Amino acid sequence: MPPLVEVVDLRKQFVLSGNRWGEKLTVDAVSGVSLTIFQGETLGLVGETGCGKSTLARCILRLVEPTGGRVLFEGKDILSLSLRDFHPYRRCMQMVFQDPFASLNPRKTVFAILEEPLIIHGERNPKIRREKVEAIAERVGLDVRLLRNYPHEFSGGQRQRIGIARALILEPEFVVCDEPVSALDVSIRAQILNLLCDLQENLRLSYLFIAHDLSVVRYISHRVAVMYLGKIVEIAPCEELFANPLHPYTRALLAALPVPDPSRPRKRMLLEGDPPSPLRPPSGCRFHTRCPERMDICAVYSPGASFLNPEHVVFCHLYGGWEMV
Repeated sequence: MPPLVEVVDLRKQFVLSGNRWGEKLTVDAVSGVSLTIFQGETLGLVGETGCGKSTLARCILRLVEPTGGRVLFEGKDILSLSLRDFHPYRRCMQMVFQDPFASLNPRKTVFAILEEPLIIHGERNPKIRREKVEAIAERVGLDVRLLRNYPHEFSGGQRQRIGIARALILEPEFVVCDEPVSALDVSIRAQILNLLCDLQENLRLSYLFIAHDLSVVRYISHRVAVMYLGKIVEIAPCEELFANPLHPYTRALLAALPVPDPSRPRKRMLLEGDPPSPLRPPSGCRFHTRCPERMDICAVYSPGASFLNPEHVVFCHLYGGWEMV
């Protein structure tokens, strides 16, 4: 089955203000990322803060214009389209933001917030708009009688449901969830995750799910991509990644997970130093400055893709291929 979304060699470079000598500084936030997302699938995306996860998501949706690469949606390169031609694709690709309060307009009622996407995309019949707003509110578990209230009158979990409803009211096929539960309590987090799973099953949605909490990623994802300093270092089916992590960075992330049984033996893997600055990323493999298994080749060549099987890909010299940078 062809992928719904295919990202090919996507790059995003930000140009910062110059230094005292007039030199302009650049940040490679996303460096040659390639991945695929299939219909009805959840691809989890994990990595440290500042590694480029949110920038990658915004580039896929063209909320931020990429510097290079391609994004194919149902086989069509949407980056080659003008903004006018891309407008119809907006309703097919939506986003649920991390902060359930800052992402909602405090001056509008919930009804107006949910109605706005319909107005933007040409629905002129007020009766149809009202019916669609009430229907999506009920689907995500919101009381229709509260739609005339303002966002500050709702709890954090209710506000996140509003954000999900706003993303789904245009009936998209692909939804980016940018840490949608990180600001919520544990009990509310479980409700939102179950809601996302139910909506995916009923509506055949595809998710790109960004999170720091690996237990959340394991619960909701079919496949997981691990990102470090603007690059993907490993992609695998969820259970296979947790059972057999290959990249040293992936193993370090999983080793940091808390274990509920204190008597269970575990091997800690401590990384050296802090993440390098994206202003001056290391040569070769970007993880080699912190890797406990680094070799001389790691500082010279960037690792290419090595396939444990057709679905498990790792970018590490421990397993073979390399490419010159």
